[in-house]
Amino acid sequence: MEKEITRKDFLTSSSKYAVGAVVGVIGLDALAGGKILAGEKGTTWPLPWVTLDPDEVRVKAHWLYWNDKDCCAGTFGGISEILKLKQPDPWSNIPMEIMLYGRGGGNGWGTLCGCINGGAAMISLVTDKASSGNLINELWGWYSQEYLPTTTANDFAVQGKYSVHKYDNKLVPSISGSPLCHASVSQWCVVAGKKVGDTERKERCARVTGDCAAKTVQLLNAFFAKTFAPTFVTPNDNKACQGCHGSTAMYNVMTQMSCSPCHSDPHHETTTSIQTSNETPSEYNLSQNYPNPFNPSTNIRFSIPNTEKVHLAVYDIQGSLVKTLIDHDSYNSGTYQTIWNGMNEQGQKVSSGIYFARLQTGARIQTIKMNLVK
Repeated sequence: MEKEITRKDFLTSSSKYAVGAVVGVIGLDALAGGKILAGEKGTTWPLPWVTLDPDEVRVKAHWLYWNDKDCCAGTFGGISEILKLKQPDPWSNIPMEIMLYGRGGGNGWGTLCGCINGGAAMISLVTDKASSGNLINELWGWYSQEYLPTTTANDFAVQGKYSVHKYDNKLVPSISGSPLCHASVSQWCVVAGKKVGDTERKERCARVTGDCAAKTVQLLNAFFAKTFAPTFVTPNDNKACQGCHGSTAMYNVMTQMSCSPCHSDPHHETTTSIQTSNETPSEYNLSQNYPNPFNPSTNIRFSIPNTEKVHLAVYDIQGSLVKTLIDHDSYNSGTYQTIWNGMNEQGQKVSSGIYFARLQTGARIQTIKMNLVK
């Protein structure tokens, strides 16, 4: 026989059932080691950091690159997956796949290199905004000015320390001069004589993924140990460009990267003439300029026996940049000649005195002294 129940009795009974359900869930959670209710406690930003081993992260990031995470998620995941083992909450709830968009410089667009994109994301997660700026500058500046893959990365391959073995020989390192994927990959392909689709190029990016993950960890370990000291300095050619394009003049450029990889002639005019001879040089050589002394222009001749990225610039006696003549451009084996017309980066005639032409090809640097007279 059905029994009528008052609203008061219904609410009283419902409350008892609700309390019983909560107690039951809490009991199950206790039996499950607290996993059922895990994550109920909100985690605030910045997220917690635990000191990590850069080499352990390097190997993990390299493995992730080859296992469908590519460069950006590979760098980020190489760190977050190790953090997850040491600090499950909150790192178990943060999927590395959120960084997949950054592969190939942003879905293959060749913009910001995914390796340092993933590293910067990790820095931004565990440090406040003011602190992250210096750390990201350091990471991106290091990437732009370092020979990559590093010697450590190559040694790990040769010694069989990676868990993926697509190519275990040493790879040619190169300096990108830029945080952009396009500049970094394309210039390496030229120096190494490889194509983008080659296994060696992919292995190069796998090793650089490990390099960037390890560097990010080194920076964060130092930051939280209060031993981090920024060393990044804006490149001289960038400073020269900012003389016109910075806040004191046109104020239409905002960048910390070197201008030269993309803008070989920052003043939009041709001031040098490059000529190739038929000689096949056997060694690297920067010849003495001629005429010397000179006025108003002089010829500078150099030889390289292999394909190299070449940087040739003129400095004054104080060591300050006067004029960049060749801006990290790639040249085949041969002998080349260029002309310096006695003008600085601003297109102004420089005063008479002693100047130095410095040639950089790979790790080699040669310098000659020149005398401008009027």
